[in-house]
Amino acid sequence: MSQDGVPDFAELLRSARRSAVHLEMRDIYSVGDEKDGFEEFLRTGRTDLDPESPFWRGWTPLVRETVARGVRMRRARIVSEPVTDYIRWEHALTAVNAAVGEHVRWLPRRLASDIALPGNDLWLIDDRRVMFHWFTGDGDWAGHEFTEDPGVVKMVVAAFEAVWERAVDHEKFTV
Repeated sequence: MSQDGVPDFAELLRSARRSAVHLEMRDIYSVGDEKDGFEEFLRTGRTDLDPESPFWRGWTPLVRETVARGVRMRRARIVSEPVTDYIRWEHALTAVNAAVGEHVRWLPRRLASDIALPGNDLWLIDDRRVMFHWFTGDGDWAGHEFTEDPGVVKMVVAAFEAVWERAVDHEKFTV
């Protein structure tokens, strides 16, 4: 745990015993480590689908390790339609997420209007620990918040499960 009370993300995911779920609600992210890959996609339409490549090096081993412990990893993405170029790129990349053990679903934003959603993207671990991710207006990292508050956890669980129930499996969602 860091001095500000927020665990390192890898440490948090390694603490999962049953489930790790990720809720994404932005139509564009502009985090620095994705810049080159996204620009390549915009120029050429190509994506890095090699789970062993340097682009994926920090993620795929962590997912494989987590899934191997019997943890179910689910990721739900709420997206506007028509989708942004970023979401088209993310959709193309999702083949790697699925190949290493994540279950991914997509929910068109118009179908989420009656779901009470948290204000930020998040990770929920074992239905008891939440890490919220903050982003700037243009999609860059802005910080994190960690909580185990039962009321917040209950709200996050309900929101994620409502999204998951309505969302479309990655294989059936077209962009």
